[in-house]
Amino acid sequence: MKSTPLKTALLMSIGSASNAFAASGAREDNSGLFVWIFLGFCALIVIAQLMPVMLLMFGFAKGLSKDKTTEPQAVKPG
Repeated sequence: MKSTPLKTALLMSIGSASNAFAASGAREDNSGLFVWIFLGFCALIVIAQLMPVMLLMFGFAKGLSKDKTTEPQAVKPG
């Protein structure tokens, strides 16, 4: 297989490892206590919204899993 200089140059540029865009160090977010309190409050709201949904889904699953193979009852003339 004949390799052209363009293919070789392309493979060398793609395959070369470089640290030109590497991070300089650990990121510092400067989040204080109030930010974490706010995020915790948001998490509580999300959990409070999900609890009724989960109960409803469990109710649907329970209703679908019930045995519905009951025999029809004959009606007696009265």
